[in-house]
Amino acid sequence: MSNTDSFIEEVTEEVRKDRLNALVRRYGWIAVAVVIAIVGAAGAWEWRKAQDKAAAQALGDDILTALELSDPAARVTALESVSATGDAFALRQLVAVAETPVSDPAQAERLLRSVIEDESVSPLYRDLATLRLSMVPDVAILSEDRLALLEPLTVPGGAFRLSALEQKALVHVERGESDLALQDLVILRDDVESSAAMRDRAAQLIVALGGLPDEE
Repeated sequence: MSNTDSFIEEVTEEVRKDRLNALVRRYGWIAVAVVIAIVGAAGAWEWRKAQDKAAAQALGDDILTALELSDPAARVTALESVSATGDAFALRQLVAVAETPVSDPAQAERLLRSVIEDESVSPLYRDLATLRLSMVPDVAILSEDRLALLEPLTVPGGAFRLSALEQKALVHVERGESDLALQDLVILRDDVESSAAMRDRAAQLIVALGGLPDEE
């Protein structure tokens, strides 16, 4: 290699280094910012998880404290005083419903409707509250209104589809609509996702309504 070629290579290499240094000075802050953002996001995620865990533990502690009261009415009052929003609110209300005396269906209805009407609650809990409302004994809800509550829950893929079908069949029985009740009960009996107990109840009620027993 001639001295000229060697000199050109050295100059080219220096030019490359100068350009690289210029790029680092000009855009190096972007790489630093990306690293800071990644580290910050990871830290924020860990902080959020810790906050959520602490909030869940506090909610659980408050609910357990309320449930330790001896008087049922006092337990419900204490539960409703527990601060909660969204799905935590739904859980609090559902626990309060479980503590509500059977003799007070109006209170159970009030608690459940507060969940159903709260748009900050996820659909799963709102559907559960709807199903539970349809099962409250002696609550002042007309049978056609119970059917209207249950119908959206019976769509394929619904989390509470089978339970809603069973309740819907029972409402039809109460209304004297045996044919409609049988339609729901046959679906319930033959559905592979039905539990053994649910299939047995459906089969027994089918026979009681004059339907044909399972041929299997």
